[in-house]
Amino acid sequence: MSERHQALTTSVAGSYLEAARVCLDRHHISPKEFTLKDNAAETIAKVEWVVADDRTRAAWANADDATRDGAYAFAIAATELLRGMFAIRRAETRTGADYYIVPANQDWEDLENCFRLEVSGTHSDKSEVQRRLRMKLEQAKQGKSNLPALAAVVGFRVQLILLQTVDEAS
Repeated sequence: MSERHQALTTSVAGSYLEAARVCLDRHHISPKEFTLKDNAAETIAKVEWVVADDRTRAAWANADDATRDGAYAFAIAATELLRGMFAIRRAETRTGADYYIVPANQDWEDLENCFRLEVSGTHSDKSEVQRRLRMKLEQAKQGKSNLPALAAVVGFRVQLILLQTVDEAS
């Protein structure tokens, strides 16, 4: 991921991927199909991973941190797959987002071409994934930024990733 996403160093991307593997191992055996919903469009993606070893599980024993960081990996990958957008910078506090993303063919030096991406992850049921999406859409709307935004929620247990444009959420 670090080769394609300016906002992810090799270390950060590796850390997010470790967290994602730990989250996946809680519920599944590789490979699994995840449903990806981008606004109204639905697609299926096959997810394959290597089982986390004891050291990796110990490093990611804090479930909240693992879920958050694993969700970053999935949300950024889903945004790339579904929208052709790439993470170019971590967002500042109170912007209503976690990352700035930009389409592949856009200039990323100027944040005016960017979208904000707000991310959440959960190990709960489908209704919680949907509730979190509504919450993240509202958080992005309330952010101190005039840039357009997307919200993404990763449901690790239910194999579901929801991605929605903030303006289309109303």
